[in-house]
Amino acid sequence: MKSEVQKANRRMLGPLVLVVLGMFGFGFALVPLYQVFCDITGFDGRTGRIAADAEYTAVDTDRWVTVEFVGLVNGELPWDLRPEVTRMQVRPGELISTNYVVTNRAPEPTVGQAVPNVAPNVWSRFFNKTECFCFTQQTLEAGEQRTMPVRFVVDPRLPQDAVQLTLSYTFFEAGAKPRQRDEDRMAKGRRQASTEVLN
Repeated sequence: MKSEVQKANRRMLGPLVLVVLGMFGFGFALVPLYQVFCDITGFDGRTGRIAADAEYTAVDTDRWVTVEFVGLVNGELPWDLRPEVTRMQVRPGELISTNYVVTNRAPEPTVGQAVPNVAPNVWSRFFNKTECFCFTQQTLEAGEQRTMPVRFVVDPRLPQDAVQLTLSYTFFEAGAKPRQRDEDRMAKGRRQASTEVLN
């Protein structure tokens, strides 16, 4: 009886291992698959990226689209971000330039990564950037203020009922600096605690 149970357990072990490995592989494949899905559908507010020298052959001179600009910073990053212009009228197919201004309020250099979003999400695939500070991480020295350009084109194929888009950027802390600051804060706290105990 015991040997039958052991045989049954061994037979079941192979399929279970395959299921676990399959789930593990699917977990790794899910992120790139989701990114491809977002790039194709514009879901999740992802914007397109085109070459800097790309030009649309037809600018829709009969139509205006309002683009609003928003700058946000995640609470962990001691930066301020604001658009120089909060709203503009653009013609689909026209290459447009604008700027965002970022300031590092920290007493040391910090690194940030901007994540763009276009709302409504369904129209984000018609919003293409040729130049953007979101393409790379940004390092700002202590107290540094920087003007960062954004160049974009609203695709002339944007449906007629789309009259307003919002481009927002959220900066998140990146790099090793946050961990180092946390370790420095903990070390400072331990030094203060040991000083209080000695007093």
